[in-house]
Amino acid sequence: MKETNPQINNQQGSGFEALPKRGSGEGASFFSSLAAQYKSELLDRVMPFWMENSIDKEFGGYFTCIERNGEVYDTDKFIWLQGREVWMLSTLYNKVEKRQEWLDAAIQGAEFLKKYGHDGQLNWYFSLDRQGRPLVEPYNIFSYTFAVIAFGQLYKATGNKEYADIAKKTFDIVLSKRGNPKGKWSKAAPGARAMKDFALPMILCNVALEIEDLLDPKFLQETIDICLHEVLDVFYRPELGLIVEHVSKDGELVDCHEGRLLNPGHAIEAMWFIMDLGKRLGRQDLIEKAVHIALREAEYGWDKEFGGIFYFMDRLGRPLQQLEWDQKLWWVHIETLITMIKGYELTGRQECLDWFLKVHDYVWSHFVDKEYPEWFGYLNRRGEVLLTLKGGKWKGCFHVPRGLMQVYQSLERIAENQK
Repeated sequence: MKETNPQINNQQGSGFEALPKRGSGEGASFFSSLAAQYKSELLDRVMPFWMENSIDKEFGGYFTCIERNGEVYDTDKFIWLQGREVWMLSTLYNKVEKRQEWLDAAIQGAEFLKKYGHDGQLNWYFSLDRQGRPLVEPYNIFSYTFAVIAFGQLYKATGNKEYADIAKKTFDIVLSKRGNPKGKWSKAAPGARAMKDFALPMILCNVALEIEDLLDPKFLQETIDICLHEVLDVFYRPELGLIVEHVSKDGELVDCHEGRLLNPGHAIEAMWFIMDLGKRLGRQDLIEKAVHIALREAEYGWDKEFGGIFYFMDRLGRPLQQLEWDQKLWWVHIETLITMIKGYELTGRQECLDWFLKVHDYVWSHFVDKEYPEWFGYLNRRGEVLLTLKGGKWKGCFHVPRGLMQVYQSLERIAENQK
């Protein structure tokens, strides 16, 4: 393996500094060029990396622990990332191009999940060994949510009713676990301080839309209404102008580590889910509120000394228990790109475009690897590469390709509207 410098810091400018004027021919060309940049990165570099290095042709499923040069450094398989890769490949097949290689890769991953990923009752494990033997019990509800979107999207690609059945039944289990997501695997002591987590209602906003064709319309609307209420009326705190990660079971702020925790990336990502719901429901008020919150979160979370968005913050400015609080993570910045360009597309607000371009410059000069495909995931506060891996326990074939796809498609629509 080629030696790599752990302090790599790619300083390459985006080459797109001039802000276009809305409605001008110059603007359309500008957005078309940006769209081509993101689309090429997706199709010519990022997806070939995963297709060449992640597919386990012997046992099925995907490798996700992959070094900078494509070398697999660990063969354990994490259900989050198995489901996410099935979803990503199926989505590309459904929404970008009918490439048989993407569909074949998605099906083999789904079949591995179907056979080994759960306990026989659709309780999805957290991790497996390479052969599919379970390593960690089904304590994590997000293993379930990513199974839902994986099989739901693959059903759209194949028409296989078995995949639809798995998605629907798993979604029912997710909804049944909302009050106690970890169930018998919870480590909390009896009678311990009970809190609600923002991550679940946030992701359910997205999951509900992913499988809407499998749900009764009335049930779908009820689910969406509950998720919107939780995100915008419970976890969003007008007195802060921010979204908190945890509240009490009664929806109140709590002065403890978890109760003070902010995750700007989570909040910003949730806002493009809300924008998609707003567009789906024909509710511009949801879109405008999501944009307002996203802009506030970006301003609050931006590191004014070194650039980039902090991973974790404390709403009272107290010391954090997460030692990685000041790291700059790939997904936080990619989700911000999606949110800001969607915000600009749907509202025309210049602040959204300004933030998109600001984060664009940071991303392309820090996370993009000039020597090898795929993007770095973990930077220190100064923006220097902390880990050279391209995939691991948490980073897989998901945020980078999803972000590139979402961004280039938004940019193409903006360019078309500006002609």
